[in-house]
Amino acid sequence: MTDPKAGPAGPAGPIEPAGPDRPENGADSVVLDAKGLRALAHPVRVQLVGLLRKYGPSTATRLAERLGVNSGTASYHLRQLGAAGFVEEDTERGNARERWWRSVHRTTWFNDPELAEREPEAALAYQQSVAATYTLRTQQALNGLQTLPRAWRNTFDMSDWALRLTPEETADLYRELAEVVARYRRDAPETAASAPAGAERVAVITHILPELEQSHDMTDDTLTDGGAATP
Repeated sequence: MTDPKAGPAGPAGPIEPAGPDRPENGADSVVLDAKGLRALAHPVRVQLVGLLRKYGPSTATRLAERLGVNSGTASYHLRQLGAAGFVEEDTERGNARERWWRSVHRTTWFNDPELAEREPEAALAYQQSVAATYTLRTQQALNGLQTLPRAWRNTFDMSDWALRLTPEETADLYRELAEVVARYRRDAPETAASAPAGAERVAVITHILPELEQSHDMTDDTLTDGGAATP
């Protein structure tokens, strides 16, 4: 999930999900403040941060090719991200002709309800940018599904379950899901070589969506519940 606490794991990511707990602001994570929230309130910037976290250092030209934008656009947004502290120049790789960029953090957290209230437009724009990125990632996975080996193709799943919970129970659900995910190996470009044979990157994107009943006019025909789209 990605919103008041936002998650990656991108292309955005990892952007950690919204939930009740505030993480420690260690060297590999950043908790969004107003400046950072406004800086990330753009889908291209969310995707740029995610790509650098996923694949490691890169240039504006290479990132632009992945995103389908021109290099000038990528360069502009990288400079804005640099000014906000999300990316930095990789001086060990760069030269006079080509600037390389790397992500400063591995994860982003947005879990400050007061900040969301003070900056409602930036918060919404950021959350919409992350949502758009997740939609794109899902579509990319679907487009490549039939070319995957059967063992991996059979792991693909899209499901939803309708629950009726209190806010406290919903917070507990988030914590329990986070604990399950935390038991598994995290992915990073620098640790990929030490993973077991056959291990590949797997994106886990969760959404906890409060759906307060505004109307009783909808019929069950318009909804899905507990359906899995696994081939």
